[in-house]
Amino acid sequence: MGRVVITHSTYLEGLIPLLKQLAKDPQVVTVTPAVISRVKGRCQGLKLRISAPISGGHKVVARRGTSAQEVFVVTPLERSALQQRLDALLNNP
Repeated sequence: MGRVVITHSTYLEGLIPLLKQLAKDPQVVTVTPAVISRVKGRCQGLKLRISAPISGGHKVVARRGTSAQEVFVVTPLERSALQQRLDALLNNP
């Protein structure tokens, strides 16, 4: 079981419970939420999308409304396998 690193005082609404569920996956080592920023456009609900590979895992962008938050996931999983797990979390909270 992995761990969620809590380093900020502010997170997108509903993000931390999803990340804790993701950390329960035996293939996930560490989940670290990072910077929140304002973005153009508007997103209904919470969406999680893999944006870039990082050393040992993937960078995920979480979007809700006009905000986006980077999340770093350390895992040996391939991009498609991680995206399937993220989609399953969003569809079955």
